[in-house]
Order: sequence, then C-alpha cells, then structure tokens
Amino acid sequence: MAIPIKTEQEIAIMRKAGHILAEIMRELEKQIKPGIDTLQLDKLAEELVFSHGATAAFKGYGGGRNPFPATICASINNEVVHGIPDESRILNEGDILKIDIGINLDGYFSDMARSFAVGEISGEAKKLIEVTEKSFWKGIKNLKDGVYLSEYSKAVQKVIQDAGFSAVKNLVGHGIGKELHEDPQVSNYFEYGFRDIVLEAGMTLAIEPMVNEGDHKTIIDKNGWVFYTADGKLSAHYENTILITEKGVEVLTA
Repeated sequence: MAIPIKTEQEIAIMRKAGHILAEIMRELEKQIKPGIDTLQLDKLAEELVFSHGATAAFKGYGGGRNPFPATICASINNEVVHGIPDESRILNEGDILKIDIGINLDGYFSDMARSFAVGEISGEAKKLIEVTEKSFWKGIKNLKDGVYLSEYSKAVQKVIQDAGFSAVKNLVGHGIGKELHEDPQVSNYFEYGFRDIVLEAGMTLAIEPMVNEGDHKTIIDKNGWVFYTADGKLSAHYENTILITEKGVEVLTA
C-alpha cells in the first residue's frame, strides 16, 4: 500500500482548499431551517464552490451510468450518507441533517461533513450529534508521525460504544490528496487482524466517524447511493481533512 506523502507545496494548496470548504459549510449552516428543501442547499453549495475557483468533488463522481448527481450529500435522519438533494426533500422541525461536501482546488481535494439540528431536536438526537463529533476529536488526539493508525480506530470506537451507540462498519474514512479517495482506509472501529499502518508526517486523511443510534448495520437504496440504518434509527456523521505532522494533527478543514 503506497500512501502518498505530501510536499509543503501540496499541503499549502490542501490547507487553502480546507479553509474554503469550512467557509462554504458555515454559509450552508446559516440556511438550515424547517421548510427549506435540500436541493436549495445544493444549488447554494455549487454557487459557493465556483465562486472560490474550485470544482465540486462529488458531482459526477462514479462516472458510468450512475454518477452522483449533486454537489453535496444531504442525508436526513436514518440516511447514513450519500443522501441525494431533491426539492421534495423538505427539512422538518426535529430532523437531523448531515451535509457532506468535497472540493477540488488546483488539482487537490478536500472533504468534510457535519451533522446539524433542524430547529429543536430530541435529547437523544442531540446526544448522537455530540458523541459523533467528540469521537472524532478523541480519535485524532494521539495521532502523529510514528503512531499506528489503529490508535484512531480504538479511541473512536470506545467513545461511541461508551455512549451506547454503534460505529458503522461498512463505510470508512480514507486518504485524500490528488484523488478524493486514496489509501489507506480509515475504520471507525477496531478488530484484530486489521491491516495496520504506521503514520508518517505529510500524510493527509479524511477522518469521518459515522455513528448509528441503534445497530451498526446499513442497507443501500436501489439508487445505488443512499445508505440507511437497517433498523430505521438515526445516524450522525462528522468529518475533517487532516494532516499528520511530527508532533500531532493539523485539521485542514478547521
């Protein structure tokens, strides 16, 4: 498994891309309220991406006969990831909305996701969103040059399980750079027998806990994109593009 080590020049581009992406996400968050449809959010996201001189990483992804059709993934409630924006998908009070967005800037990708409350949400939904974010920060806390990647998987899994939730197992984080998805795969749970790697300064990863309120199992829609929780319960998602350094982690999408 050849994992690209980024040069200072490459990191500078990815850092700029990360800052742009974070700014776009902040603008999208301002529009999230009951009554808005997810296609409106997608159109805004596309305008913002182009205004920064970038291109949408997801639109057309997959190619072939079934490319992803939108700039953002907009996943509601029991949709885990890859929700397709549509004018018929209207946000309601109490929903949780996951927005996942990636851009390509000057040949380098950046990727991030957040889970948002739509109006007032239940205490359990609020806890799910908070635990998902907490698991990310706990997971990256001890990562640096020379540390095994499995330290992330173990730490994030413990936070999730201690809260009574489940880490999604069939969807993972990934390396990122010149490609949207590079090696290695980054699991949000640990099992003996996993192929582990030692992290090196200059590696860039898209780290993304996906956490289910109930069981970890998912099912995929006949459209080939949207993953749902198998038990119909809620799911949350939190993602940042990060850089491994000699001393720790820099979050490029901060």
